[in-house]
Amino acid sequence: MDPGSDRAGEPGLPRRLSPQGQESTIGLYHASPRDPVWEYVLSTLLAELCLDAQRERVSLIGHSHVALSFVRHEGELATGEPQRHGAELDIASGEWLLNPGSVGQPRDGDPRAAWLLLDLDGQTASFLRTDYDIAAAAAAIRAARLPDSLAQRLEYGQ
Repeated sequence: MDPGSDRAGEPGLPRRLSPQGQESTIGLYHASPRDPVWEYVLSTLLAELCLDAQRERVSLIGHSHVALSFVRHEGELATGEPQRHGAELDIASGEWLLNPGSVGQPRDGDPRAAWLLLDLDGQTASFLRTDYDIAAAAAAIRAARLPDSLAQRLEYGQ
């Protein structure tokens, strides 16, 4: 079987990506533990439901393109907040949902690429931003004949 294919006899086809998974002790979800494909976790109410559904103590989520975190400590309700560049969280206790934001289409007003450094040994999560060539990314979007709004919004992080 070709390593670029998920089926024998079909070389060159990309492997299918799963919207959920696990790496070490961390849950990985494109959207959420409840709905790995479509759910936008932007409120503490949805975070509560997702924390109830997740098997792992810490999960990485996405889909909303907004850098944020939710935590629930034993006997308490979940709390959450957007995260800015340089924020470092101590994740040694509690249950966590962490959304690193988006490298290519941030939606939180900061156009820089958003990413998360997860230190499992030190039990910290650091939210970071990196400048990138927005004009070149916009040109690539236009060259691919994708909707122009996707190129325009890059400059504003929306």
